[in-house]
Amino acid sequence: MKRDYPNRPFVAVGVVIWQGDRVLLTRRAKPPRAGAWSIPGGAQHIGETIFETAHREVMEETGLLIKNLQLIDVIDLIDRDEENQIRHHYTLIDLQAEYSSGSIKPGDDCTDARWVRPDEMENYDLWHETTSMIRLAATKRPMSKCKSG
Repeated sequence: MKRDYPNRPFVAVGVVIWQGDRVLLTRRAKPPRAGAWSIPGGAQHIGETIFETAHREVMEETGLLIKNLQLIDVIDLIDRDEENQIRHHYTLIDLQAEYSSGSIKPGDDCTDARWVRPDEMENYDLWHETTSMIRLAATKRPMSKCKSG
C-alpha cells in the first residue's frame, strides 16, 4: 500500500515495553524519522490482530518476547497538502507490555535499542507524541509494576 496519497489509512502498532521502571527505546533505521529514537512497532499485516502485530514487530526489531499487552490509545495522523488532499493518513494503535524474555538484538528496522527511565527521555530525540504516549502508559500501569526490580 502506498503511503503518499493513500486510498485508506495506514495502520501501525507501537509498543511501550516496560522492564521494571524502564522503557525500551529503539533508534529507527528507516524513514519516517530514520535515526530518531522511538518505541518498537510497525505496520499491521492483513489477518493479524493488533496483539499479533505487536509481538511480531517487537521480535523483529529487538529480539524480545513481551507479555501482558494493554491498549493505551489510538491516534490518527492526517496530513493534507496545499490543495487540501490527504497526503498521509496513519492510524497508530499504541499498546504497552511487560518484558518477558530475551536479549536485545536490534533487527533491520532499528540500529540500537536500550532501556531508559522515563526521566531520561529528554536525552533522546523522541517525537513529542512518543513522549506523551510513554507518559500516558506510565499512568495506566498498576502501581506494583512501577517499582524497580
